[in-house]
Amino acid sequence: MIRRLASALLALGLAACATPPAPPLATVVLLPDAGGRQTAVTVTQGSQTHVLDQPYAAAHLTAEGLRPFQSSAQEVQAQFGAVIAARPLPPARFTLYFVEGKDELTPDSKLLLEEVFAEIARRPVPDVVAIGHTDSVGTDAVNDPLSRSRAEVVRRALIARGVPADRVAAAGRGKREPAVPTADGVAEPRNRRVEIVVR
Repeated sequence: MIRRLASALLALGLAACATPPAPPLATVVLLPDAGGRQTAVTVTQGSQTHVLDQPYAAAHLTAEGLRPFQSSAQEVQAQFGAVIAARPLPPARFTLYFVEGKDELTPDSKLLLEEVFAEIARRPVPDVVAIGHTDSVGTDAVNDPLSRSRAEVVRRALIARGVPADRVAAAGRGKREPAVPTADGVAEPRNRRVEIVVR
């Protein structure tokens, strides 16, 4: 009887040891930064805290507590590939430059406009903002409408190429936000611009 009881307890003990751990309640994986910057995230569960500070460092949140581990690009793709593919593209930024005192693009910027069109075409539902700027030559009364006109030139070009009008916003900032700070009255070409953000 004692021998049978001991065998039964041993069998229960072995069965308990063979039981796989409960599936995680959640998993956190630190993905590499697209720009190569160092990033980190702190994961907390109850009184436990762990910092993920290397690409593919990960942690399972389980009923028993936090379980840090090291994942890999292959594991992330296998487990989260569909979610990653569904993420929206990060915003793309472009700067187009203009001829002094006009709302006419420089020749180089006319070529760059093709890259803007290509970026917009990559996005199923694009959202575009064009912000016009001027250099510090002239008064606000002249520069405010000029900056707005520059942004509108870009907006109209995008609409002419098929971007829905309600997906493109345009605004002007005049000489208030120079890319290159200058004294008043300085004709700085890098300030005569339209900044475009494509989301």
